[in-house]
Amino acid sequence: MNKSIKAVILAAGKGTRLRTEGEDLPKVMRAACGRPLLHYVLDGLSFLNDEDIILVVGYKKEHVLARFGQYPHAVQEDQLGTGHAVMAAAPLLEGFPGAVLVCCGDMPLITRDTYRALIETHFATESACTILSSDTKEPLPFGRIIRDEEGAFRKIVEDKDCTPEEKAVTELNAGVYVFQAELLLPALGKLRNTNAQGEYYLTDVPELLLKQGEKVGVCRRPLGEEIIGVNTLEQLHEVEQILRAREG
Repeated sequence: MNKSIKAVILAAGKGTRLRTEGEDLPKVMRAACGRPLLHYVLDGLSFLNDEDIILVVGYKKEHVLARFGQYPHAVQEDQLGTGHAVMAAAPLLEGFPGAVLVCCGDMPLITRDTYRALIETHFATESACTILSSDTKEPLPFGRIIRDEEGAFRKIVEDKDCTPEEKAVTELNAGVYVFQAELLLPALGKLRNTNAQGEYYLTDVPELLLKQGEKVGVCRRPLGEEIIGVNTLEQLHEVEQILRAREG
């Protein structure tokens, strides 16, 4: 297995629920402790070279590129889901023989150690895809990791598509993955938007790979506060408090 790695950061969103009077930045450019949310994600990935980190930008992309123009980027013109965002980056991954880490630009608390642990698990298990998950009883609107009777991964179900039984599952998808590029790109072409959101879910790719007979693994870690994403002003304030505590 080729152990080279690139990262794709999803950074195209508007952040509608974060808007305040006179503030209309892309979500990843909203500041926490004086720095954009994207800054912290990039800091967590600083063990990679800049040229190996691809930003998927969209809404008011000029703000992102003015600050982080040293990174390769792809443009997602319409925000039609996480799978659609990675489709935008696909041309920059063509012919790449290694693995692709996909993560979110609005999750600034995930640490370098967690990213490294996920990548190491992926290569150690020689999986086609490895999903970062964590257990929590907090009512977070995250996808659920559904396992079979023997405890093996079966699929991810997005929160809005969950049955009551699935909603009771406490193992959550953290929204961070590692895929083998040569398997990811063809799978993206098989995605369909027949779901409650009418979007192309990246979360459908692991199940597609599993049905092809590929190995899908899960890196299950006690993430705690790391799993907090920023979708609301309340979450932005919570993240700021955690970052201040980390920085002493």
